[in-house]
Amino acid sequence: MSNSLSKKELYAPEQPALTVDLADILEKKGWLMATAESCTGGMIAAACTDLAGSSNWFERGFVTYSNAAKSELLGVDAALIERHGAVSEAVARAMAQGAVARSHAQAAVAVTGVAGPGGGSPDKPVGTVWFGWTTPAGTVTEMKRFDGDRASVRQASVVHALMRLLELLTMPA
Repeated sequence: MSNSLSKKELYAPEQPALTVDLADILEKKGWLMATAESCTGGMIAAACTDLAGSSNWFERGFVTYSNAAKSELLGVDAALIERHGAVSEAVARAMAQGAVARSHAQAAVAVTGVAGPGGGSPDKPVGTVWFGWTTPAGTVTEMKRFDGDRASVRQASVVHALMRLLELLTMPA
């Protein structure tokens, strides 16, 4: 299953607009957000903090590239990683929940995937990315497969992570 990128995911110029919208909704709610990133290596946090005034709504970012970092910084059970693999629904969920639990944030996004060019497998080919979002309403996860090179997969992951968090924060209660 390969997902085509939407127009917003294809064009990085949309990213600043997404961040402005995200900042607006978080500030209106009086909430903070955190990130838990593996394959994006801090790119989501960087996109957020590129916006002046982000300290009003961005609390912290965890870059947990290794399995040990996922366990040590986010509290992801090593047995869970061993059982499901780092690129899995279970780990994305645990990362998002861990980011909220280990910060002062009310909302978090987590990303774990195979950006390439190597590291893929038949079950988890290059471009496979698992996302997790935790808000006071609960945790939502989703898997996407992005086409393209490493930079494209990572950029599409950043945009998708921000877009979906914005959608979750603006859904009627």
